[in-house]
Amino acid sequence: MKVLITSDWYAPVINGVVTSVLLLQRELEKLGHEVRVVTLSNNLHSYKDGNVYYMGSVSANKIYPGARLKINRNRSMLHELVDWRPDVIHSQCEFSSFRVAYALSSRLGVPIVHTYHTVYEDYTHYFSPSVRVGKAVVSVFSRWICGRTACVVAPSKKVENLLRDYGVRCRIEVIPTGVDLGAYRQEPDEERMASLRRRWCLNGDRTVLLYLGRMAKEKNLEQLIDQIAAAGRRDVTLLLVGDGPDREEVLDYAREKGLDVVFTGMVPHGEVADYYRLGDLFVTASTSETQGLTYFEALAAGVPVLCRRDPCVDGVVEDGVNGWQYEDSRTFGEHLSAFCADAALREQMSRAARESAEKFSAEAFGAAAARLYASVQEEAMPAAAGDQW
Repeated sequence: MKVLITSDWYAPVINGVVTSVLLLQRELEKLGHEVRVVTLSNNLHSYKDGNVYYMGSVSANKIYPGARLKINRNRSMLHELVDWRPDVIHSQCEFSSFRVAYALSSRLGVPIVHTYHTVYEDYTHYFSPSVRVGKAVVSVFSRWICGRTACVVAPSKKVENLLRDYGVRCRIEVIPTGVDLGAYRQEPDEERMASLRRRWCLNGDRTVLLYLGRMAKEKNLEQLIDQIAAAGRRDVTLLLVGDGPDREEVLDYAREKGLDVVFTGMVPHGEVADYYRLGDLFVTASTSETQGLTYFEALAAGVPVLCRRDPCVDGVVEDGVNGWQYEDSRTFGEHLSAFCADAALREQMSRAARESAEKFSAEAFGAAAARLYASVQEEAMPAAAGDQW
């Protein structure tokens, strides 16, 4: 099968969409499918690198940090893709690259599968001061996008329910993004881990609370800091791995609250598994996740998760088994204290975390996507006449 993936984001950018795209591309190719990718370049020029087509774009930082908008459709690249004739187009973003997906779908009569990665109503502060207006805009926009697809992939039941609330009527399938478990199944290099602990001054007598991800308003990091501070434990270190527009505010706030905090910044993709292993407990207050990919990765590394109760992690984080979903500051503090006080519980939860991650394997993700493509091919639209470029 020939599969075209379209995405506004691609390597070397590191985020949940890119992780999902790269994993999907790899797993489909392992299954024998031919995959090409259309994405945005980081400048005004369009070019091709192997099976990846980069369309010229401009910065859209004022809309969302790191975002870009396509300015150059590049007719020669599009005609090459028409001649290649994909069997299915899998769109990963709703903006610039979706326009390419829709144009090719209309031209060729091939179906679009679209993964709805982002709960945009949690990001409306980037473009609207009114939550109500922002949600209404997101609802209309989501219906428009989904109405032009053969099927929408929801990474979790939470996203499926959200789309139905928006009035989306098309077919929706829940397929969680998988995790590359290979990097986490390997025994860690103890010398390497000891070196990292020395580098970041992580004391073995302290419980390391790990947050790995984007440092932005929608991640509720100040609320997380408040909850750690309210727990009143002086035997914990907050390890922040990642970066984002709110980095300085978050670090200043953590220090004002008297927390022992270590900030690493962004780390190379190949080292992420080791940075997860530096943590004893993965902590987050975010409710903007569509599926909590970092939760899957933490569990795969044997790190239990303490997170806000959220439908996206139902069946993922099991209370008292591989972590906890907390309701408020009081329950956060109770769970944190129980974890810090009981070495046997920590070890038991770490084993359970690794075992629970097996059901989110990359292989299962790729196979589920391939089955979906086969099922939607029968729903292909008739091709449009004429040159639409």
